[in-house]
Amino acid sequence: MRTVFMFPATGRDETITMLDRRLPAQRDPWIMEDALYIDVDDERTGYLFRDWEPEDVAVLDAALGYHPAWALQVDVSGRVDGTAELHRLAALLLQHGGAAFDDYSRHAWTLREIEDGTLVDGLRFFDFRAHHERCAASRKGLT
Repeated sequence: MRTVFMFPATGRDETITMLDRRLPAQRDPWIMEDALYIDVDDERTGYLFRDWEPEDVAVLDAALGYHPAWALQVDVSGRVDGTAELHRLAALLLQHGGAAFDDYSRHAWTLREIEDGTLVDGLRFFDFRAHHERCAASRKGLT
């Protein structure tokens, strides 16, 4: 599975209520379009940030202007590309602000950047293909 963390600007309770309305009769995880598995994680009682590099946490904190205490961990099934589904989820969760952090870049992605296909260090949001191509080229000594 590939993982993305979403840090909505809306409150935790409001976000959970919205997910319950949009994805009824499920939770732990919420499942969106048979591709995304969504769970709430927090720093105090969960695992949020435990395996993050300190530099990544600093990037996120700077982008948000505060240190978030919770996030939505979104696991993307390996059976699907998942990009379109993540874009739809980001539009839902980040419409009032916040950021997303993927496995492939050291960047806190805003909804505008996600929707515009912004390139940061040669990658777009959740750009696993370009990331893997870059890693393969690096292993072959091409970069």
